[in-house]
Amino acid sequence: MDFNMKKLASDAGIFFTRAVQFTEEKFGQAEKTELDAQFENLLARADSTKNWTEKILRQTEVLLQPNPSARVEEFLYEKLDRKVPSRVTNGELLAQYMAEAASELGPTTPYGKTLIKVAEAEKRLGAAERDFIHMASIGFLTPLRTFLEGDWKTISKERRLLHNRRLDLDACKARLKKAKAAEAKATTVPDFQETRPRNYILSASASALWNDEVDKAEQELRVAQTEFDRQAEVTRLLLEGISSTHVNHLRCLHEFVESQTTYYAQCYRHMLDLQKQLGRFPGTFVGTTEPASPPLSSTSPTTAAATMPGGPSVASLAPPGEAALHLEEVAPPASGTRKARVLYDYEAADSSELALLADELITVYSLPGMDPDWLIGERGNKKGKVPVTYLELLS
Repeated sequence: MDFNMKKLASDAGIFFTRAVQFTEEKFGQAEKTELDAQFENLLARADSTKNWTEKILRQTEVLLQPNPSARVEEFLYEKLDRKVPSRVTNGELLAQYMAEAASELGPTTPYGKTLIKVAEAEKRLGAAERDFIHMASIGFLTPLRTFLEGDWKTISKERRLLHNRRLDLDACKARLKKAKAAEAKATTVPDFQETRPRNYILSASASALWNDEVDKAEQELRVAQTEFDRQAEVTRLLLEGISSTHVNHLRCLHEFVESQTTYYAQCYRHMLDLQKQLGRFPGTFVGTTEPASPPLSSTSPTTAAATMPGGPSVASLAPPGEAALHLEEVAPPASGTRKARVLYDYEAADSSELALLADELITVYSLPGMDPDWLIGERGNKKGKVPVTYLELLS
């Protein structure tokens, strides 16, 4: 118990000395040991790395999980060392609603069929998003958190220790300075009057005491300087390790870009497949005044394949070696024309398609080789391609 009390008193004394030194420095009443410019640059670089890492980490979490409540829940699970429950993505939830709507509204109706197709595509998009979130969390977020919760905490601890060592060093310097000033005063101002020999004896005794105090302060200063230099070297090595942290974060950033590229490529393929299923093919049809997309000057085979039109155009219906026929020149077959009622308004994507109004009646027929999701529609002297999903075929 006696030892603990002594240690407690010693710690309290050290804390009080540091507090006094810090306060006097703030008010400009004490000198402060300055670190060299290179060390200050390392400190500023480390602080900047920490601040921007925190911002990038938080915003990436927002990107991967926009719902703040869900982010808080995942944070609590991580702090409690419990497994985060599997969460349905927004795309998968939308797919579930669409599938249930199709089942209730009629899976055989045009609207129901379309809902089922879109639901399948949204489900694939949700699965791709889940994989992207998983890969980004492992390859990008985890290294950033490891730096903030591991390396940076170590750096912060050593910096605080260096700050305390610096306060101890400056306090020893101030103590030595005061001791030397008092010793000089006691030595240079003795009372040599013979009528007052007692003053001379007291002055000589005070000089000896201050001499001992100077020796003690010099010894404490040497110890404080050694501890400060040792701690400064340890902190410098940790701060120089920030360069390795940058290299590691650079590699993780490349992996994040790769996973994001893969995710968006999968989304593009899924949506392109959905367009083909719905009959809305991107590309140039006969009669279009402008191409759907500008020509690519140089693309890789993969990119070129991905950006090619996904469905057959009217021009592709013509036999090889013959000029493509315009819709105005295509005669309806002698048999096979039917009446159809338009279910919904439809805006033509280009001049090869026929704009439709809900509840109007048109004549429709198919040509050999046409996609089954499309028909040729006629209204008066106007003719164009129409999607089957917008029609109710009559007898």
